[in-house]
Amino acid sequence: MRERLRLLQPAHTVPVTRWRATSRWRTSPGTFVILAVGLWLFGTGEAMLVNSGLGNGPWTVLAQGVSTRLPIGIGLATFLISLAVLVLWIPLRERPGLGTIANAVLIAAALQVGVIVLPAPDPALLRLLFVLGGIALIGVGSGLYLTTNLGPGPRDGWMTGIHVRTGWPVSAVRLGIEVSVLVLGWLLGGTVGIGTVLFALLVGPFVGYGLRAAGAIGGTTRSVDDESSPETEA
Repeated sequence: MRERLRLLQPAHTVPVTRWRATSRWRTSPGTFVILAVGLWLFGTGEAMLVNSGLGNGPWTVLAQGVSTRLPIGIGLATFLISLAVLVLWIPLRERPGLGTIANAVLIAAALQVGVIVLPAPDPALLRLLFVLGGIALIGVGSGLYLTTNLGPGPRDGWMTGIHVRTGWPVSAVRLGIEVSVLVLGWLLGGTVGIGTVLFALLVGPFVGYGLRAAGAIGGTTRSVDDESSPETEA
């Protein structure tokens, strides 16, 4: 019974799966497919939040704000922000990987496609369901891509790089970054609302459940104690 209850709890570490890569730049086709599927689900989840109109996660608030000020779509804005963050890795001496590049490209692409293809729900209840469904997809996507071990996303690496170089707690660094990004995005015109609040409250547990599911599917119960993961804002 205790084991069954444990399985119902979100994971707090990244499980070691059979598809886990041993190098950040060399991987099997199967592992790359899992990475790509996870990142695409993540971006689609972000698109669901955008189309709900109830508020986005901090980084998507920023991307949406940038897209309202420049003649570019939210997907391209997300990609350009990822590139800017990668530049900030240089003084921190962070090491990217194949997953880092794929993260910047695929999440931006999935977000842009999702915003175009997915409906914009009208009834308030359906909009709320879009928010919850989007957060759930982000959790599942995170559970897949984090277990490939192909390098952190641009925002993940920036956060952990600051932590390593300064000694500040990861939680404090993440909070400072996300609050700053959220405020800047809101000032630029990004949507902040109940969806943003639900994202902040629920994305951590949903990522934990995504990691738990990935570990169950991957066929192992071992885990990697990695300070950079699970990171809920790719």
